[in-house]
Amino acid sequence: MKKQSCSVCGSALYFENSVCLQCGSNLAYLRDSRALVQVDSQGRHTDATGATWHRCINLLLSGCTWLAPESGRQCFSCELTRTRPNDSDAKGLSQFVAAEQAKRHLVAELDELGMPIVTRAEDPDGGLAFDLLSSVNEDVVIGHADGVITINLAESDDAYRERMRSQLDEPYRTMLGHFRHEVGHYFETTLVFSDDGRTRGARELFGDDTKDYQAEIDRHYSEGAPADWNEKYISKYATMHPYEDFAESFAHYLHICDTLDTAREFGLISAAPRNASFRAVVETEWLPLSIALNQVNRSMGKADLYPFVLSAPVIDKLEFIHGLRTAAPVGKYGSASSSAGA
Repeated sequence: MKKQSCSVCGSALYFENSVCLQCGSNLAYLRDSRALVQVDSQGRHTDATGATWHRCINLLLSGCTWLAPESGRQCFSCELTRTRPNDSDAKGLSQFVAAEQAKRHLVAELDELGMPIVTRAEDPDGGLAFDLLSSVNEDVVIGHADGVITINLAESDDAYRERMRSQLDEPYRTMLGHFRHEVGHYFETTLVFSDDGRTRGARELFGDDTKDYQAEIDRHYSEGAPADWNEKYISKYATMHPYEDFAESFAHYLHICDTLDTAREFGLISAAPRNASFRAVVETEWLPLSIALNQVNRSMGKADLYPFVLSAPVIDKLEFIHGLRTAAPVGKYGSASSSAGA
């Protein structure tokens, strides 16, 4: 989370602010500059190039504070949502707000890391899209298929999510975590399987992804994770199939990068070392910070903020994912070097 301030009064702002609580200035997020900017009473902002942007039409529906290129239109993040609860589903719509907030966080981080997002409009068969579905009247399975990520909106409910976390014996479960995991499947398809060399490299680290997925799921839920799973995997779920190992590792890469960037923004750690390997970043920055944050949580009587152990094989997997940033094409929102993070 970037440290931001009001351009009018200098007060601290948060990513989801639509109004400065100190001076009352209207605000919106401009994706091109990755910053909160002032908008007029009509929700308009003129950028440095002279282009006029407009508040996303979904401000009241989902709390979206982003700017859209045209009046009465959706912003980039909202355009990625292919399906949402219908207007008569009050519970689903209330849960939809939290899901969209997590999705905006995800998109902003991917932009910061220089990870390319190809939309469904650009690639109808494999572009990224989200089906954010209410499970009030039907079962919803979280997953990814051909660029479409399905999220069960019930996961926004703390009681439901904690019950699932306990039932599945997971140390961590959040809405943002679901988005980060599922988008890992998308990027494995677009950045790994699109290149023979990267595909071979991934199989050396994560295993043979051609294994029958359903058979591996059945094995996992009947036998469980191997006893020594933590020596090679970030989580028990990662042992299910190489696809899941990659997605879990990708999610943790985003966890680490985002937390380190936020810590830098607020002066908790120094600027990132240039051209450092991700292993060096983990050893010199992430491990000391995560241990300290875990102790802070314990001081408040809370569970560890990051309840995971990064073994050497897991760090190798994170290093591989880190390398995908340099493999990603450079586009409008920058390359890997644009991020202040690891």
